[in-house]
Amino acid sequence: MYKSHFSFKYKPFELVPNADFLFLSPTHQKAMTYLDYGIKEKIGFILLTGEIGSGKTTIIRNLIKNLNPSVKLSRINNTKVNSEELISLINEDFGLDVKEKQSKTKLLSELSNFLIEQYSKGIQPVLLIDEAQNLSADLLEEIRLLSNLETDKAKLLQIILVGQPELKKTLMLPELMQLRQRININYHISPLTAEETGQYIKHRLTIAGNPDAILIDDEGLKIIHTFSRGIPRLINILCDFALLTTYVENRTEADADIIRGVAKDLESYDYWNDSEAGTNGKEVSAEYIGSTESIALRLIELEEKVKKNASELEYLANKLSHWEKVISRGDSEKTRKELSELSKRISSLENITNTENNNRLTTLPEPAGEASIAGQAESLKIMLKSINHKLK
Repeated sequence: MYKSHFSFKYKPFELVPNADFLFLSPTHQKAMTYLDYGIKEKIGFILLTGEIGSGKTTIIRNLIKNLNPSVKLSRINNTKVNSEELISLINEDFGLDVKEKQSKTKLLSELSNFLIEQYSKGIQPVLLIDEAQNLSADLLEEIRLLSNLETDKAKLLQIILVGQPELKKTLMLPELMQLRQRININYHISPLTAEETGQYIKHRLTIAGNPDAILIDDEGLKIIHTFSRGIPRLINILCDFALLTTYVENRTEADADIIRGVAKDLESYDYWNDSEAGTNGKEVSAEYIGSTESIALRLIELEEKVKKNASELEYLANKLSHWEKVISRGDSEKTRKELSELSKRISSLENITNTENNNRLTTLPEPAGEASIAGQAESLKIMLKSINHKLK
């Protein structure tokens, strides 16, 4: 309606995920880089999350647009299905002939044969599941089992899960530990900053043909960022209505007054479900949204650290056992140095497993002889047992 009024070649703020309007903020650039790297390096599992309207679908379409010809993609968007329906959708999107009422066993067998055939041809099959937050824990486990299809040298299927932050909460369920441990790349698309919001608006207006249709001053930008919270889809909604209002009023530029009026009108749509949080809903959401998004990822990383520390603990225990046996051989100076190095490594584990500073060993005292070294070894042994108990 307002295209000719503003001399636009295209509508700048349509809600369709048009890759031609892709704005690569730092967070979107990282997402693209991680996806590109993951596919090129044939990383097993990739997890990409983001709020509704954060740009996930646009990134995916841009990824598909630039895929290497050697990549064979199956993209699944319908995730409210059962196990058999999911496998059937995957097979169908890979181009397999799916017959009605085909058993799950038959579907899996055909998928396996297809993947082996693609591998022999040098083709890389990739399964991309969008809206993965709708998948139940059982279906996510089914997807993990698909990653077991492999040869002696390589995985036959690479899997990319894309969804809203709720997906991370599901992945934290105890029964999905094996799947969590297989996720090699995990990235969350953050909202745009106020500065990036201004750059985003200018970017879309420029591509559309008129970068000056909206006055992006400090006041107007603050209103847009506060309303949208940096989510591109909500920025689009507000700016589209602002341009429409400007057109109706027969003006050539949407200024802060127009933007403020439109934002006030749109607040009734409750895009953030703030009404459920009471009068302080906006403040509560703004305060906690950033901190809650990363909790699942931090727990996964902690899980990996515990595993790593357990391996270190086992190594140190074996070393200590060996050193206890050689104490009687008389090389006191050498043994003392080795035990000193051991104490430093144990101290690193203590920093993780113990918040108390009392009785923490940082250096070994000068030994009076072999008996003293044996005593130090026994002390370290007790410390190792304590750390092992904490890790468990």
